[in-house]
Amino acid sequence: MPDWSYQTIFRPLLFRLPSRVARGATLHAMRRISRLPGGTLLIKTLGHMEPSPMLQGRIAGIPIPTPVGLSGIVDPQGIALKALSQFGFGFIEVGPVTLHPIDCSEPVLHDRRRETIIYPCAHENEGLAKTLARIERPDHSLPQFVRIAPMPGSSPEQAVDELKSLIQALSGPSVAGFYLDFLTVAGDSQANFDFMDRVNSMIRESVPSITTKPLFLHIPLEYPEALLSQTINRSDPAIWSGYVLGHSLEIGRGIELSARSKELAISRIQSLRSAVSGDTAIIASAAIHEPQDALDMFRAGADNVLLNSGLVFSGPGFPKRVNEAIIYDKIKSDPLPESPSFWKHWGWMCLLGLSMIVGGMIAWLIAASSVVLPYDEEFLGMTRAELQQINDHLLHFMSHDRITLAGTMISIGILYYQLAKNGLRHGLHWARTALMVSGVVGFPSFFLYLGYGFFDPIHAAAAAVLFPMFLLAMRRNPDQPFRKPVNLINSKTWRLAMWGQLCFVALGIALSVGGIVIAGVGVTHVFVPQDLTFMEMSREQLEQANPKLIPLIAHDRAGFGGALFSNAVMLLVLSLWGLQQGERWLWWTLLAGGSPAFIAGLSVHYDISYTDFVHLLPAYIAVALYVAGLILLYPYLMRNGRWTTRKMTNLP
Repeated sequence: MPDWSYQTIFRPLLFRLPSRVARGATLHAMRRISRLPGGTLLIKTLGHMEPSPMLQGRIAGIPIPTPVGLSGIVDPQGIALKALSQFGFGFIEVGPVTLHPIDCSEPVLHDRRRETIIYPCAHENEGLAKTLARIERPDHSLPQFVRIAPMPGSSPEQAVDELKSLIQALSGPSVAGFYLDFLTVAGDSQANFDFMDRVNSMIRESVPSITTKPLFLHIPLEYPEALLSQTINRSDPAIWSGYVLGHSLEIGRGIELSARSKELAISRIQSLRSAVSGDTAIIASAAIHEPQDALDMFRAGADNVLLNSGLVFSGPGFPKRVNEAIIYDKIKSDPLPESPSFWKHWGWMCLLGLSMIVGGMIAWLIAASSVVLPYDEEFLGMTRAELQQINDHLLHFMSHDRITLAGTMISIGILYYQLAKNGLRHGLHWARTALMVSGVVGFPSFFLYLGYGFFDPIHAAAAAVLFPMFLLAMRRNPDQPFRKPVNLINSKTWRLAMWGQLCFVALGIALSVGGIVIAGVGVTHVFVPQDLTFMEMSREQLEQANPKLIPLIAHDRAGFGGALFSNAVMLLVLSLWGLQQGERWLWWTLLAGGSPAFIAGLSVHYDISYTDFVHLLPAYIAVALYVAGLILLYPYLMRNGRWTTRKMTNLP
């Protein structure tokens, strides 16, 4: 459920359901996908969310792959953690956990316009026993930090004993650390101070013999500013490894998670950072609904962030977007690396692309004029004039296959050239992957026709010349981070772009399926019923006219199917992974890369009057997706991204 499907299809549907039903359906669906063979690979492929090594860090000495964590309130029962762990998170919060279960049947409320979620119970959870069983058998590899809390209504003595029992029970190897959630907003300040002293004493006296795992003090978001510094002063730095700022506001009917608490969260983080040493970890979890919010939390003094309600409103790609924003913030002041020489790797792919363009143009010219080449006539033992005498539509039909192949070759060449110049040259992983996948499926497709006994010397020669270029382009090309500004807010432009991305992903999938089907038909049945209707001949009549005709036509069909599949998988990877705000070259690449194939495919059908609606319906749908995608992506890719970013919070 990546953002391009979540924002466009699933979110509108899910938000019409009761919140508990929507959450359960989503988590169980993700769980089922992750447990299928290849399920986690599918999740990674759709989102390309694996964190960059540049994001690696530590929380109180615990290694984490990224400073972005998953809040326990997102999946309180741990239903889909295997799937969620693939979204680009660096650590996972489990909890809150209390000694006994706290059940709540009241509805969870949400307001999608105000981006607000209201939970009727602050500490709803399954209790220690069930949570412990789940934690001890994690189906992911991320560090788990457990938020523990005393039962509501417990006396101070009981609460301290419960916290001690929870730490003791949960101190297995699968737990990285603990967040202790016992401070309250209600009541007098002295009660919190006394509670703090009791917990400090318990930890000094008992915890060292129980666990050496780091402990973090959980501070409510609305904790009074005047009491914050006093509370920090009473907390022993030898005991506490850091602080976790709560995610919610207490309201009369429960707790509220929303974007409106951002200013309060930033103020509290600033106060915390000014009161503690620089190596003390601060984790923020409130009001992070856009990548810009996360950056503002980091700039206020947070070391890590926990995503919760923002994941619901932004979508599953939110952690990846935050990670990209963090990387850009880290490297934006670094000098640009020296551009690699043309001949190191990317230049060879440019030459390959130009060769495909020129080859496609020549093939188009031949297919629109003589149609057959001398070695075709030699293979058939017939001249072009003799072929025309068999049937008036035969050469037209062969021309239609060869022109569509030529247009596809030109499209492939344009994509190769553009992805090499603007992606491979700069070490962009997605561009290298797109080119690699396209080449791996494209070059073998040149030989799909050999089973019919026809050897195309020009195709073979082209493969022999182009394949070394492909190998040279793929060598010595380490991945580099994306160095341009990234999208930071969930603007209207971004939401429109999700629809545009959906169109191109759907187009890439449809063309991939179409390429496989056409290649499959080419090496088996060769014709579909509409083809034979157009030529007004049966397969048997063609074989009687010349038994080598079908192998020649099969060669054209299989070659076109293979080329279409090669083109489609490259478009699909580009659409899934490559779209970044303000990358004008991508929009022009999509426009220029798709036009030759569509123009060739449709124009030749109308030119030869092969206009069967059923036959052309897939092409009409593909053109509609293509045009709609270009229109919807135009503001996101072609306009300067600065006008869609909000003014950042004033931070020191």
